Amino acid sequence: RECIQRMKYEEIAERYTVVVYRAALNYCKNKNDAEDAVQNAFMKMLQSKVEFQDEEHIKRWLIRVVINECKNMWNSFWRKKVSSLEELDYEIETFSENEKELFEEVMKLPAKYSIVLHLYYYEEYSVREIAGLLYISESNVQTRLMRGRNKLKQQLQEAWA
Repeated sequence: RECIQRMKYEEIAERYTVVVYRAALNYCKNKNDAEDAVQNAFMKMLQSKVEFQDEEHIKRWLIRVVINECKNMWNSFWRKKVSSLEELDYEIETFSENEKELFEEVMKLPAKYSIVLHLYYYEEYSVREIAGLLYISESNVQTRLMRGRNKLKQQLQEAWA
């Protein structure tokens, strides 16, 4: 709690909401679910008894929690329909038009590929860090990165053909 005491909750939320939202949107592929997952993650942080060592620890913890929240939503018994990607409003103002198009193509990948690509390229986590966040082996992260890149390349070639 020492780190949270040093940084006001509002400052933490302001600093990490976009990062956590992008991870959630990448996993959920649904704006409303992503927003719910982000809200739940920040609520859990407020209720948490975790002693954060530094800002990076807070960021990693929030990403891990939001991914778990997305998984819980995805696996819930009542989920029958997921909005199509065309219905999504990404609200990623910081991206250029080309970056938005690339991000949308990454979002179209299956979640197991899009989340590792997102964490690696957009959030700049290492393979080892991603393995820790997703509770999978480093070799599995590397495999998903390779397969995700190949699928993304194929998608882009089809889109530009």
